[in-house]
Amino acid sequence: MTLESLIVLLIVGAIAGWLAGQIVRGYGFGLVGNIVVGIIGAVIAGWLFPRLGVPLGGGWIGSIISAVIGAVILLFVIGLIKR
Repeated sequence: MTLESLIVLLIVGAIAGWLAGQIVRGYGFGLVGNIVVGIIGAVIAGWLFPRLGVPLGGGWIGSIISAVIGAVILLFVIGLIKR
């Protein structure tokens, strides 16, 4: 993994984590936590969508949208576990 790939991953993760925190109110984890949630969300989306037959979009916007959906799923599951 190159430095550029790592920077892109962190940027996409930060944006996706922040957006997911805005969508699922009350489950924000701060900047670093949101980056981690976004990255894990991207991994979840990358694993789940192909198995469901949903094509992932390419480019920045597609990556952010899929990562946000994965992060929202993750935050929803965390919310269920916290209850």
